[in-house]
Amino acid sequence: MELSSRKKQILKVVVEDYIETAEPVGSKVIAAQMEGKISSATIRNELADLVEMGYLEQPHTSAGRIPSPKGYRLYVNELMEKHALSVAETEKINEALHIKMAELDDVISQAGQMMSLLVQYPTYMMAGGKGAETLQRAELLFVDENSIIVVLMVSGSRVKSKLLKSDLPITAEQLPALSELLNRHFTGIGAAELGHRLMDLSGSVPPELFLLLSAVVSYATEILEEAGKQEIITAGTNRLLKLPEYRDVDKAHELMSFLDSKKNLPIPAAGAPVEILIGPENVDQALKDSSVVVASYDIGDNMKGLIGVVGPTRMDYASVAARLSYFAEGLTKMFGKNELPAKKETKDE
Repeated sequence: MELSSRKKQILKVVVEDYIETAEPVGSKVIAAQMEGKISSATIRNELADLVEMGYLEQPHTSAGRIPSPKGYRLYVNELMEKHALSVAETEKINEALHIKMAELDDVISQAGQMMSLLVQYPTYMMAGGKGAETLQRAELLFVDENSIIVVLMVSGSRVKSKLLKSDLPITAEQLPALSELLNRHFTGIGAAELGHRLMDLSGSVPPELFLLLSAVVSYATEILEEAGKQEIITAGTNRLLKLPEYRDVDKAHELMSFLDSKKNLPIPAAGAPVEILIGPENVDQALKDSSVVVASYDIGDNMKGLIGVVGPTRMDYASVAARLSYFAEGLTKMFGKNELPAKKETKDE
């Protein structure tokens, strides 16, 4: 059944007032915000209809109404106005995006913490390959006759290094040829192929160098297998304790434990830049009373990432979605060209 324009207007007022106050919304509050003069009796009738239709709920201890998941969904799909980021908001996000490009997991961790600070809700970040991770370049640095430093660059320009020990003596003069061998035969292939390539070369490499080559290839295989796993990092889970919806310690603990487990966290549908999942729309039971706003970003080199915000169904969806979208766009720019996104249309505070 299609809602009348007045019912939609009332629903919009209830949702936005409840988002702001976390208190059930009564007819007097609604009347003060409605266009035109509408009696309290008329508003109460409309509220009763909205409750019967499943868009609102009435707590037993209150005369006011609160939105249901169905009501939030209609609000997000049809009634929510697009949030225009203010100049102050875009500057704050741009400042947060000045993240030192280091190890990927460090960048992801910093980004998650910054986003949690911006929205004041817990966040989670994921990054993973859309294809197989490959070795891009290898360098061997001489330390002493029994030690070298292996420096490996893998997909996404991520650099890993490790000190390797050798039972046989090594000379500095041997390393350039071994580095050249690694870069000619072992780059551009995934972890599963490294071992096969090593065996193919077993007859053409001197035994004393083959042992060192095997150790380097073993380390490269370990790094590529680890890089191929999806990184999941959460931030700001303790922010839940400041929200009235999670004053119940057991309820807060259940959601915090779920986030810390890093399992079954929602991912956006293919092609959706930002997706909003409200209460029961989330698959996992731990999120049945919470909402998730999630956006994707490109890391480059066949890699994709996503960032999600978790909070109560009373979340300010318009503001969170706008900030998250801009932040995700900024991450894509940062990983791709190391630049921030162009400023979008803003409003003064």
